[in-house]
Amino acid sequence: MDINWYPGHMAKAKRLLADQLSRVDVVVELCDARLPYSSRNPDLDKLLAGKKRVLLLNKADLADPAATSAWLNYFRAQGIDAAPYSASTGKAKDALAVIDRAAKEAVERAAQKGIRKTVKAMVVGVPNVGKSTFTNKLHGGNIAKTGDRPGVTRANQWVRITPYLDLLDTPGLLWPRLDDQLAARRLCYIGTVKDDVVDLAMLTIHLLQDMLKVQPQAVMTRFRFDNPDLRGEELLEAVCKGRGFLMKGGVCDYDRCCAVVLDEFRAGKLGRMTLEMPVKKARLTIPGAKKDDESKPQEENSDGEN
Repeated sequence: MDINWYPGHMAKAKRLLADQLSRVDVVVELCDARLPYSSRNPDLDKLLAGKKRVLLLNKADLADPAATSAWLNYFRAQGIDAAPYSASTGKAKDALAVIDRAAKEAVERAAQKGIRKTVKAMVVGVPNVGKSTFTNKLHGGNIAKTGDRPGVTRANQWVRITPYLDLLDTPGLLWPRLDDQLAARRLCYIGTVKDDVVDLAMLTIHLLQDMLKVQPQAVMTRFRFDNPDLRGEELLEAVCKGRGFLMKGGVCDYDRCCAVVLDEFRAGKLGRMTLEMPVKKARLTIPGAKKDDESKPQEENSDGEN
């Protein structure tokens, strides 16, 4: 299953984002706390070079707290200012405190000149990690469009948060070639890549297998089967029978099964779950890491295609 998705509006959005950088004091990067490596765009390092950045592990309420703590320690060890957050359930003041900390130097420089600076912060990240929900949380209203699918935000939107903070909500950006197909598949799990460009049956099988590795009992309880070693179509069939996704004659309704499994994972209905962990001495560096670091999150080979 080869996954690539880079619609034309993303190339345009990348150019518009670059055009705004000279106005920006702080960049707030959001990733999904369940996939803190796979849900970061490696191209942002070059694009945002020299800018003060803070990384928010968003949707932390859906992730394993112990795993989130491990990731925070990992990022901080790389010199990355990182914090957990939940744009849907968190408090605006907590996010504002993170931005204030990141903008401290710019504010102090302006204060030395007798100026009360209005900080300009840019929100970036891949599609569907909650950027617009984050913007709305800080604003206190539905100023930015939101949705549970990628591509809802198509244009840059400056929003006045306080008299001293302006926020730029940007469209989700992927990179032109998803060479790391494991990361690409995981992006599909969280809805970063549109469902209609992938094989949903294969994707759902991989997701179920990956969830079984970290939370087998939660998966079997939710989908009502009792064999954690099932793989491939047998696994989908067990979910169909367990949850009653059957058509006339007892035929499995795989389309409904795939839709429900994906929706329930994305909504956190299987409990708090993180699908990748940081480990040492792997092939690629994590985005934003020091050049001499050789770390990458744990990669577990799932049965079937990569």
